[in-house]
Amino acid sequence: MEYNVKVWRQKNAKAKGHFETYHVTDVEEDASFLEMLDILNDQLIRKGVEPIAFDHDCREGICGACSLYVDGRAHGPDDQVTTCQLFMRHFKPGATITVEPWRSAAFPVIKDLVVDRQAFDKILQAGGFVSVRTGAAQDANTILISHDDAELSMDAAACVGCGACVATCKNGSAMLFVAARVSSLALLPQGKPEAARRARAMVAKMDELGFGNCTNTRACEMECPKHVTIDHIARLNREYLKARFSE
Repeated sequence: MEYNVKVWRQKNAKAKGHFETYHVTDVEEDASFLEMLDILNDQLIRKGVEPIAFDHDCREGICGACSLYVDGRAHGPDDQVTTCQLFMRHFKPGATITVEPWRSAAFPVIKDLVVDRQAFDKILQAGGFVSVRTGAAQDANTILISHDDAELSMDAAACVGCGACVATCKNGSAMLFVAARVSSLALLPQGKPEAARRARAMVAKMDELGFGNCTNTRACEMECPKHVTIDHIARLNREYLKARFSE
């Protein structure tokens, strides 16, 4: 199978970017999207052309590093997958595929398809720690947690921090990401001692870094590869209001 790949090329953060179209051949239909980019880069290198810079790590849908905008959708034309879990059988042979980096002021382009997502790290750092004992696992019955709360907490903790929510949101909001991080701890006893400080600090850091406001369009929920829902945004709002009243 062969494709025409229209890729955003940008030498560095200060350079002006542009699209370049390349023809890639010898792609298996069961190849992942990142494997297709590997094949394309190998063909470019053989022609003496600088390869396309793109981010990746686990290639198992865990790390969130493979964040690309493919044919106008975060992570491409499939549901609840990261880009590394997208396969070339989703594209017609000979199709032109447009590949872009995340488009957000909070995620500046470093080179080509690689963006700087340190803003998420700064929000997490603002959230701080939990003052519970670490080390050997406690007995399962030591801290009683209802099944429903445990499941909801795990759903929130499934967020991989890829940034699809920000890239998809018309406002560039990071509310779903922040909500997932706050909600995963707010539902558990271990997260209660620092709950108020955590909610205030993470929302303040999000605002400081220039992310947009949430207007509940649910685009973030639709494109999240782990299907983190906006129910967690509602919980974040409650946690934040409680924190403000406790000041």
